[in-house]
Amino acid sequence: MQNPLQSLALDAAATRRILALQDGPTVLVGHSFAGTIISETGIDPIVSALVYVAARAPDAGEDFGALAAQYPKPPAAAGVVRANGYFWLSEEAFLKDFAGDVDPARARALYAVQGRVADELVTAKTSAAAWKVKPSWYQVSRNDRTIDPNLERFLAKRMNATTVELASSHLSLVSHSKAVADLILAAAGQLPDADGRVRD
Repeated sequence: MQNPLQSLALDAAATRRILALQDGPTVLVGHSFAGTIISETGIDPIVSALVYVAARAPDAGEDFGALAAQYPKPPAAAGVVRANGYFWLSEEAFLKDFAGDVDPARARALYAVQGRVADELVTAKTSAAAWKVKPSWYQVSRNDRTIDPNLERFLAKRMNATTVELASSHLSLVSHSKAVADLILAAAGQLPDADGRVRD
């Protein structure tokens, strides 16, 4: 689903609407800020597992900005553009610090459609931490310039997640799509065989 990026309440409500349409155990996957959303909504009984892809993973009520401030400021922060209560990344920061290992033509296309994020969204505090009660997987992007990789490692360890590290930018789901897909399949209790076919 596409997060509205307006407020934590609206993003969580949009996720819950999608969950209500599912008819069986569901794996929630969140990249970057969406890790906050799956932490908030993943306590739903239909959710069987959580997958964090180079993502935030706050504890309930945690000031995530204060936690992140304990780590070096990622280079992408210097490329944040703000206007009218929203922010986004400049083209230079998007290409270099967000999608650094993505083909430049594709990265520019992704830059052109990036969402505008409400300022209030990133300071909102979750009321739940689903990773405390649901099996969790975490993918660390070793070359991340948007979230510090050591912060990602801390989050993965704190939630006792099954963890994989990729030599990837923040946009690992694009540059290392197969590895990320395999992680999601593992969380769903399925694994690809040698021929790439999925088996239980």
